[in-house]
Amino acid sequence: MPAPETARRRVRSTVAAFVAITKPRVVELLLITTLPAMVLAQRGIPPVGLVLATLGGGALAAGSAHVFNQVIERDIDALMRRTSRRPVVNDVISVRAAVAYGVVLLAVAVAVMLVWVNPLAAALTVLANAFYVLVYTVLLKRRTPQNIVWGGIAGCMPTLIGWAAVTNGLSWEPWVMFGVVFFWTPAHYWPLAMKFRHDYAAAGVPMLPVVAEDVQVGRQILAYAAATVATSLVLWPVAGLGWLYVVVAVAGGAWFVGEAWRLLRAARSAERHVRPMRLFHASITYLTIVFVGIGVDVLVLG
Repeated sequence: MPAPETARRRVRSTVAAFVAITKPRVVELLLITTLPAMVLAQRGIPPVGLVLATLGGGALAAGSAHVFNQVIERDIDALMRRTSRRPVVNDVISVRAAVAYGVVLLAVAVAVMLVWVNPLAAALTVLANAFYVLVYTVLLKRRTPQNIVWGGIAGCMPTLIGWAAVTNGLSWEPWVMFGVVFFWTPAHYWPLAMKFRHDYAAAGVPMLPVVAEDVQVGRQILAYAAATVATSLVLWPVAGLGWLYVVVAVAGGAWFVGEAWRLLRAARSAERHVRPMRLFHASITYLTIVFVGIGVDVLVLG
């Protein structure tokens, strides 16, 4: 029999593997857009129990979608250095166990939403999960360079879910926030795809940076970044936000577009070294600042 310490290490590594396949860092980013939507819908701090149920259910559902994604994509993950160590690829977690895990996570997520939130939020949660798995992972990712544009709709759904959790309905405000995330997604993800274009090419995934030159990719990134900022400013009158949000949206937007322009300028110059990960990390900071700005504006200015 294995020594107690060896057994404990195996348990820890197994638990770590099951956590890893849910992509917790990505889940955190999704929750960043959910809570401000709830605060805006409430025009204040929503009930703590409702917040915990919505964020918990959303995290479980998003984790489930990521599990299914890694089961479906285990063949291409094995061909990419960035993903070749994922638990399902290396049989640390079997396909059967991963599928069961994903099903359980989704079932618990839906149950939480139905019992402690409302049916609309539960339905939107299921829709987001299905869209990511079936539309993005199965239909789009291996077929079109625009995969992340339309597949990214799944990542926009938390704005609707957060709003629906509070109001049991939808209105223009969450749809504008949806638009912010929609336009932001390509500007966020394509720099990462530029960094790992050889991985995607080896796996046969036609991400835009695989099939297009850096200058063309840079132009599209800049266009989407500008559209993101423009949409964020539309939220100001639509949601009746105050000067604090405007300052955050304008300043953060200028910085975000400036970083996108820096990437395009580097791509145009043969003497400049393109550093796409700078924009990738900046985009995360930008989205966080804008959505935190929504919540702070509501709580400070009312």
